[in-house]
Amino acid sequence: MFKVLLVEDEEMIRKGLRFTFDWMGAGCVVVGEAENGEEGLRQIADLCPDIVIVDVNMPLMDGIAMIEQSVEEADCSYIILSGYDEFRLAKDAIRLGVTEYLLKPLEQEQLFAALERAKSQLEMKRQYTAMLTSGAGNGEALQASVIKLPGKSSRYVSRMIQYVQDHYAEKIGIKDLVESLGVSATYLNQKFKSETTYTFNDFLNRYRIQKAMDLLRSGEDKVYAIAADVGYKDYKYFIAIFKKYAGCTPSYYQERYGRGEENTDAASGEDMKNRS
Repeated sequence: MFKVLLVEDEEMIRKGLRFTFDWMGAGCVVVGEAENGEEGLRQIADLCPDIVIVDVNMPLMDGIAMIEQSVEEADCSYIILSGYDEFRLAKDAIRLGVTEYLLKPLEQEQLFAALERAKSQLEMKRQYTAMLTSGAGNGEALQASVIKLPGKSSRYVSRMIQYVQDHYAEKIGIKDLVESLGVSATYLNQKFKSETTYTFNDFLNRYRIQKAMDLLRSGEDKVYAIAADVGYKDYKYFIAIFKKYAGCTPSYYQERYGRGEENTDAASGEDMKNRS
């Protein structure tokens, strides 16, 4: 069951959500309530909810400010409720990676669909976090799970992913897509993060590192040549990015995973040195 926290200053709406929606049918349970953003922050810290449903306009601290202060530390997904169809608020919500921006009055079907998307986003985040933790000592596990995306993506995000797959070895950036897609770089970044939980640059780096791992395991090229082949002209920068995602240097990865089991014991003795 996914734990849900309700943060809404209007008691009638808050209680209505808690007692009229089929939470069990949605695979969720409401673990707490808060009537303003400050109380919401405390509840997030105390209850560790999986999903936070939060109103935008509240006393003491609004919903956007609450999310901004909690998003880096809290392991949860956010669904925003608002009585105001304001584009500024929607932009802020997308920038913060909010799963859904829903307008009041809320339909049961809307909330159910939003909860399903929030659960999918949360599971994806946790899967990647677990992969990073285990992958620091297991290059094969990391390589197998570097990029996991939702099954369905919007037209913009699908085009962006395809562009990375086709041009990752070149010098590319999100601005290359602005003219062809006809929207701003800011909008594309927001859209990409809201659907994948990654920024465009983060995704590009992950994809490049995955391709570098493929080449390193073949053991046929020098590390500096592989760096250039996957789009990194700055060799030192490539090493730094590789260590960030793989937890070890490219040389160590190639030695341990690219030449068969006979070198595993020798490589393991260099483990701590090459990871530092």
